Amino acid sequence: MKIALIKEGKIPSDRRVAFSPQQVKTLNEQYEDKALFVVQSSNIRAFTDEEYKAEGIEVIEDVSDCDVLMGVKEVPIEELIAGKTYFFFSHTIKAQPYNRTLLQAILRKNIQLVDYEVLRHADDRVVAFGRWAGIVGGYNGLWTYGKKTGLFDLKRAKDCFDLEELHSELKNIQLPPIKMVITGNGRVGNGVKEILLVAGIREVSPKELINNYYEEPVFAQLAMEDYNRRKTDGGYDKSEFYTQAEKYESHFFKYAEASEILFAAAYWDPKAPKLFEKVDLQKEEFNLSVIADITCDIDGSVPTTVRPSTIADPVYDIDRLNLEELPAFGSQHSISVMAIDNLPCELPRDASEDFGAQLMRHVVPALLAEEEQDIIEDASITKHGALTEKYKYLKDYVKEIPSDHA
Repeated sequence: MKIALIKEGKIPSDRRVAFSPQQVKTLNEQYEDKALFVVQSSNIRAFTDEEYKAEGIEVIEDVSDCDVLMGVKEVPIEELIAGKTYFFFSHTIKAQPYNRTLLQAILRKNIQLVDYEVLRHADDRVVAFGRWAGIVGGYNGLWTYGKKTGLFDLKRAKDCFDLEELHSELKNIQLPPIKMVITGNGRVGNGVKEILLVAGIREVSPKELINNYYEEPVFAQLAMEDYNRRKTDGGYDKSEFYTQAEKYESHFFKYAEASEILFAAAYWDPKAPKLFEKVDLQKEEFNLSVIADITCDIDGSVPTTVRPSTIADPVYDIDRLNLEELPAFGSQHSISVMAIDNLPCELPRDASEDFGAQLMRHVVPALLAEEEQDIIEDASITKHGALTEKYKYLKDYVKEIPSDHA
């Protein structure tokens, strides 16, 4: 089997890759009787062609003779090669309108699409960039606070060579005794926590955050039950919340009163309550001045996230009184929102190495096994020119629109 790491074609460009040069070398040595891993030439990738060549890896322009093509982001339709097996994040499993034509093209071209997002053991995802979204989002939240207050100036995460340099930058900050809050305790939330601890910020419990006074900066990490309660009696039942979230309401406002920075890192279902409402910004008790929305759900759990921001232009402000968008740091009375939707791209080398390690542990052995493995089959959205059984629910999504209705 010949497997290629393909050049990313989506605009704006993504510098991540499935495997680092050292990892490709290891794979070629480990599976020399079963597979050959090659790399498509790229001038945007975080690892250069020369770094791959230095490890003895073949760097090529044309990947049409490869069996499996592994990318990160969606492959542009015009670059898809018929009859191949592709691995990438397709962003189609929720019937996202903007990728409808991509999935239609994949079906027409008889491509087997294996989506990283649904590679699972039991109910747990085996490959993800979530930790890196949290790490960069946590750092960017602190960077935003430094810019807004003028208290310190951090190098941008995108300008740090790797995680080690990013960690060294955190030694430059001097924070007043403010309180911060993280929503979510999964990969993303724990990535934020990792950064705050590196910055020397002490963790306290949610109850302590609200009730205690501190002479140093502190943060609390919230689980769902800390800020959602049943409308009828104020209780919380995890299984009920995840299946009938409409029965619950938010009681996050007490954390917005106590805290200056919010790191929003929790998965949000549209049936679940928002953390707060826009009108809450007008209340004198609302204390948040910086919101790092790592989830970046537009009109989602964080109402101040009115659009994604970008790595090039990472922050915008929301006026507390008229709730309109302002230029970043335009007013001390506005809320500064960092809502970059591709945060791991700011540390592409480290994020790629970690992602590659997950693939090597969980996915490559299954891909190269003698018999088909469930983990690959279950993550295959398309095969033999059709939707697989698990993804038949997308049949209306991919139905071709008659030309007279286009």
